Amino acid sequence: MKRLKQMTKWMKGYGLVYFIAVALLISLQYFRTLSPLFITHIVDSIFGTDESALPDFISGLLVGDSLREQLLVVALVYVLFTLLRVIIMFGRRLINAYFTESIAYNMRNTLYNKLQDLSFTYHSHAETGDLIQRCTTDVETYRKFIGEQLIEIFRLIFLITLTIVQMYTLSPRMTLYSVIVTPVIFLAAFIYFIFVKKVFKRVEEAEARMTTTLQESVTGIRVVKAFANEQHEIDKFDDHSKDYLKEDFRLLKLMAYFWGGTDFIIFIQYAITLSVGVVMTVNGDLTIGKYIAFLSYIGMIVWPLRQLGRIVGDFGKTTVALDRLDEIVLKPSEHDGDTDFQPPIKGKVEFRNVGFQFEDDNKPLLKDISFTVNPGESIAIVGKTGSGKSTLINLMVRLLDYNEGQILFDGVEINNINKKHLRKHVGIIMQEPFLYSRTLYDNIGIMDQEASEDVVYKAASIAALHEDIIGFEQGYKTIVGERGVTLSGGQKQRVAIARMLLNSKPVLIFDDSLSAVDTETDIQIRRALNEYWNNTTVFIITHRITTAMEADKIIVLDKGRIIEMGNHDDLLSRKGLYSELWDIQTNVEYDYKRLTKGVR
Repeated sequence: MKRLKQMTKWMKGYGLVYFIAVALLISLQYFRTLSPLFITHIVDSIFGTDESALPDFISGLLVGDSLREQLLVVALVYVLFTLLRVIIMFGRRLINAYFTESIAYNMRNTLYNKLQDLSFTYHSHAETGDLIQRCTTDVETYRKFIGEQLIEIFRLIFLITLTIVQMYTLSPRMTLYSVIVTPVIFLAAFIYFIFVKKVFKRVEEAEARMTTTLQESVTGIRVVKAFANEQHEIDKFDDHSKDYLKEDFRLLKLMAYFWGGTDFIIFIQYAITLSVGVVMTVNGDLTIGKYIAFLSYIGMIVWPLRQLGRIVGDFGKTTVALDRLDEIVLKPSEHDGDTDFQPPIKGKVEFRNVGFQFEDDNKPLLKDISFTVNPGESIAIVGKTGSGKSTLINLMVRLLDYNEGQILFDGVEINNINKKHLRKHVGIIMQEPFLYSRTLYDNIGIMDQEASEDVVYKAASIAALHEDIIGFEQGYKTIVGERGVTLSGGQKQRVAIARMLLNSKPVLIFDDSLSAVDTETDIQIRRALNEYWNNTTVFIITHRITTAMEADKIIVLDKGRIIEMGNHDDLLSRKGLYSELWDIQTNVEYDYKRLTKGVR
């Protein structure tokens, strides 16, 4: 029941369509079981004296004054009968195609929407290649099963049932001999399912690892080439490809055992049917026409039963795929339980004794963080690598949830503010921006599809990018390579800045997003921001002291704590970590021996 519920939950809303498809399938299988009876009618009724085995609504049409006329009528009715089957078959496949493709379309959209709603923590641990495989390969596995194999289950049930009924009406005794080994095929299919499901799971996992390696290698091809690391990547992919080959070969070997074994069982069933049928016909217990019909009917039973092995194998593969999809769908959305409160945000930010610790860590990353920033002020956050600067920013936009204290925007704790509303009013420019393989104009305007050219140009100018763009041969129509590989690091960062500046926001965060631009451009961008966005609260995470020095307030983080806070002059006078960083970055000749003490 659990598997049935899991299998059918994606089919909600298409019950009527599926019912029509099944109804057409039932009629199609019924008509198929009637086909051998036309031969029986010719042999036993036209050339013999027995009554027709065909239903009355068909046999009543097969009349004629002469043998030739009767045969022509049978041929004509059989052609019309076959044409009707073709029409039903076409209609069933058309409806089935609409049914399966619609479900696959809804599945892909549901999964994609779900991925958008999953938490920052989930995406931090998930593998991109694995997620892509789940949204493509696993969805396709389910689509094929419900479109081909699930409908095949109904086809087999109705075909075998109707065939046995037709056989029983011809000869109950012969029917028993014709299905005597079918339980063995059922047992073989059941055992095959138990083993194949486990193998399919290993195959899926091996393919996911191989896909992830391929995705990472192609994405980071510039790094690979820069370090002449091609052979290492080739060897790593080869190892994962071998693992996939090994598991896939194990699956193919298992399938070969099943198909070969069931072929032998079917051969035995045919031998029993042929032998018993000949004896019964010679003894007069079975007519020749009925014997010929039984030879046709046995194929309608044993070959579909053999097909059962493919169905149970694909069912095992599909259950693995559905389990992998459920791992995404059943994950709680980061918006579950989120508030609908959307207060006005003007730019005042307060941290009150904020603490944060990752679930898989044994010590806090941030401890007792407290400060206040008023609307329109700028605050720089500096500190050594790993001091918690980016984590602090992630807490501000609720990508992570703090464990202690409070963060307030204009007096309202952010846990009481709708996440999407909060993020719409807080602009973040990442250190490593993601650019799409589109034109520069599209990459800048992607945050506001209705922005005018003047707005896009102004945003590019504030980001000190406009002059660079018009210097390109195609200007704003220049195509940016995937992930912005055709641009320099500074140009990519400035595209991200321009993109965020399309719409004014009360809070703007630069997450070390000026690190790749030169000092002169850095100053130019900040002066333009002061001119056009002077009412915006600006947070700047930076390692560059020359960037931090002009902020209204500077926070120095070390090991998750605020150890210094004030303006540039105040912090220099304290001779602490900030002053040390200033000396290192501004003095060309500094105490090299002090920095390299103990190094050989």
